[in-house]
Amino acid sequence: MEALDFDLVVIGSGPAGEKGAAQAAYFGKKVALVEREPHLGGAGVNTGTVPSKTLRETALYFSGLRQRGLFGIDYQIKRDITVPDFMFRKDDVVRHLWNLIDRNLERHAITLFRGDGRFEDPHTITVTSRDGQVERLRAGVILIATGSSPAWPEGVPHDPRLFDSDTILRMERIPRSLVVIGAGVIGCEYATMFRAMGVEVTLVCSQDRLLPFLDGELSERLRLQTELLGLHVLRNEGMGGVELDGPEVTVRLKGGGGVQAECVLFATGRSGATAGLGLERAGLAAGPRGHLSVNGDFQTAVPHIYAAGDVIGFPALASTSMDQGRVAMCHAFDLKYKTQVSSLLPMAVYTIPELAAVGETEESASKKGLDFVVGRAYYEGNSRGQIIGDFSGFVKLVVAREDRRLLGVHVLGELASELIHVGQAQLQHGGTLEHLIDTVFNYPTLGEAYKYAAYDALGAIGAGRLREADR
Repeated sequence: MEALDFDLVVIGSGPAGEKGAAQAAYFGKKVALVEREPHLGGAGVNTGTVPSKTLRETALYFSGLRQRGLFGIDYQIKRDITVPDFMFRKDDVVRHLWNLIDRNLERHAITLFRGDGRFEDPHTITVTSRDGQVERLRAGVILIATGSSPAWPEGVPHDPRLFDSDTILRMERIPRSLVVIGAGVIGCEYATMFRAMGVEVTLVCSQDRLLPFLDGELSERLRLQTELLGLHVLRNEGMGGVELDGPEVTVRLKGGGGVQAECVLFATGRSGATAGLGLERAGLAAGPRGHLSVNGDFQTAVPHIYAAGDVIGFPALASTSMDQGRVAMCHAFDLKYKTQVSSLLPMAVYTIPELAAVGETEESASKKGLDFVVGRAYYEGNSRGQIIGDFSGFVKLVVAREDRRLLGVHVLGELASELIHVGQAQLQHGGTLEHLIDTVFNYPTLGEAYKYAAYDALGAIGAGRLREADR
């Protein structure tokens, strides 16, 4: 069978694959995109980022958590709420995003091939459709953007009461109790989400604090808020095994004893989706967790084969994956356009409450020996915070003492994932406390907290100078 010729073949239509394909096509390259799943968008649209965040909003709506204490009403979620009730909005959003991706491919004249893509040789991909039809695609450049899949615990059988971060979206009913194994981003997000739905949730955390990559103060405030939400967190604990004999699942703990619940969610990481690609025929090999190694330009060990997104591991964020795909293709075709992914990456965790961060934490600044101060402003003292009833949120700035330049920004509370971009823009361009103080923010807004956090940091710098003068 004669191969069809393209400038670029992309395997996978998630954030990295779609944006990489569109970037090359925008500059006139002939592009083929291979997708084996029934719908485009990868985990970001179908099983991960978008569905889970939409479910979070649905949980907040049905639970009335945003209104508790605001109007003197204590909402309780209805016990007869069904999975379709929770999934309706998620399904609607996902369908809309499928259409957006379809239109993007059409606009860029990208040829879509549906089926399993597999290397025949370093330049040729065979695509086998569900009905067994085979196409051969040949290209000078290939981009692997196959994403990742949830890691299932070794030795644990599959059972209708056991879920991972993909299958949790297909559960038939909302359980009364749930054990979440793994307190990473996914585990913490789903644990708080299900707790907001009224589910009794136990979160098994192998470390001494939640999300230890966060600024310590942010992590501790998240822990306190989860306690107020009624979430039961077992820290410094691990899963020893699972028993499925009784009506409920029993999770045996390594420290002794066990926890019973109707269902268990395993959120113990994800592995690169490279099985079945025939990497050996291209001269490639994946790492222990299925990830591909790349250089700074996202080239694999075979220079004309690139990889981007979750398949290369950390940071495995939809936002970074998109730019990785773009930068990879700009390098592949020498487009003189996007040459690198920004080194300053914002991070958001959509727990309840949500949080976001960019730049240095107090711990990382101390470890680097930086001379810094901290400024804070609390939603409780913010007019918009009072209006919306979020009294626990705050904005925290880490600031260099000498030149008052921002080093890091950390936000917990409503709209944290949006507010972080104010701090990111300042950090990107060497912003100082004076820049924030001189900025006029709309009133009433949560964004105004930046100005008062800057005043607080300025006060800390002044107090430090007074102490120095006293010596």
